[in-house]
Amino acid sequence: MKKIVALLVFTTLILSSCVSKKQYVELEGNFSKKSQELTDTKAELMKCQVENENKIISLNQQITSLKEDKAKTLEYVDNLTVLSKSASDNIKETLAQMGKKDQYIQYIQKAVTKKDSINLALGFKLKSVLKDGFEDDDIQVNVEKTVVYISIADKLLFKSGSSTISSEAKAVLGKVADVIAAQPDLEVMVEGYTDNKPISTNCIKDNWDLSVSRSTSVIRVLQDDFKINPARLVAAGKSEYTPLDTNDTVEGRAKNRRTRIVLMPKLDQFFELLEQKVD
Repeated sequence: MKKIVALLVFTTLILSSCVSKKQYVELEGNFSKKSQELTDTKAELMKCQVENENKIISLNQQITSLKEDKAKTLEYVDNLTVLSKSASDNIKETLAQMGKKDQYIQYIQKAVTKKDSINLALGFKLKSVLKDGFEDDDIQVNVEKTVVYISIADKLLFKSGSSTISSEAKAVLGKVADVIAAQPDLEVMVEGYTDNKPISTNCIKDNWDLSVSRSTSVIRVLQDDFKINPARLVAAGKSEYTPLDTNDTVEGRAKNRRTRIVLMPKLDQFFELLEQKVD
């Protein structure tokens, strides 16, 4: 019996000794972990301190820069307050000149606006007198700023490859001439256009010749038949080099063969307008 009791006591002591060692190892691990956390926290704190010091340095530099800017601004204001009377007079004179230039610009804008309105009315009138008896594609009237464009299809004016005006075409040109005669301040340019089909006859060498010849034919009708002042007329030939459409189709070539009458302000009047002074 005594032996059994002694054995139990010995076993209890052994077991008690094993549990204490396990707890020790666990505590030692926790201690190491907490020590590492403390080291990391100290490092983070040091990093924050360095960053804060750098921010303080940067803010101090900004404060110094702002103070310098303030000092310069105050100095500039002081200099402005001591401007001489002569300098002040110069500024007033400059402002007065700027005011005159602004008045001049407004004057030009009003003149252009008035001219635009006149040309819009002119374009509307041309459309109304030319639309009767003709398809929309045969005669087109467009207004762009101070210029009116009247585009007339080739078939209304000429036979193929010819620059002779047909008798029927004179009816069309007569309507245009009436409008031109009513606007003596406009210059009239007649432009001839062709397709890219080569042409060569006894009288016409190429499409350049044809386009110019057609232009001058229209001008002669305006001058001789409808008494338009020839000093207002300008002839121009564009040949095949300004097409409206492709030259690869019959329809496209038909669009490209055309005569355009351009109504525009006279250049000498425009320059006179620019030379006018504003009081």
